[in-house]
Amino acid sequence: MSAWIRMISDEDADDRLKAALDLARTPHGTVDNVMRVHSLRPNTMNGHVILYRACLHDETNTVPMWFQEVISSYVSTLNECPYSYANHWTNARHLIGDEARAEAVEVALQRRRPQDAFEGPQLAALRYAEKLTLSPGGIAEDDVVILKAAGWEDGEILEINQIVCYFNYANRLLNGLGVTTDGDVVGYYKSE
Repeated sequence: MSAWIRMISDEDADDRLKAALDLARTPHGTVDNVMRVHSLRPNTMNGHVILYRACLHDETNTVPMWFQEVISSYVSTLNECPYSYANHWTNARHLIGDEARAEAVEVALQRRRPQDAFEGPQLAALRYAEKLTLSPGGIAEDDVVILKAAGWEDGEILEINQIVCYFNYANRLLNGLGVTTDGDVVGYYKSE
């Protein structure tokens, strides 16, 4: 566990915190530092878990899971958040399932040149993600019109928006409290 503020271990948790920690457990049975950093305020942990799962792990989402992870990784790159990038790029790479393609995507994201690896609807979504992350006050109806013209449906536009907004929140939480992956299992699909 590593952050600039105290994080409470499972062993030292009271009943209220234990319930929040149990809600936040990963498929590996652990609680990642991104959630544990809330241990001094279990209600914010509960809210964070629910928001995260609604944005990225809801069965009704129709944006492909691999592309949800690419959006997550791009926002985390733009925000220079190594914690989220490590986790979500690991997930994206796994879901892309093609090392050469994943390498090209990673280089494009790191260079902040999504046009080098994407076109059409995906490029439009990444450009929207970049603008909403770096210039939120500059977003206008035309930005959504561009997404629709590229082929995204309204529900998918909402999904994209919520992923971008969630990662802007999470990146600021992590960077603002110095949270690291020390002790975490990096990547949702990690088998250990």
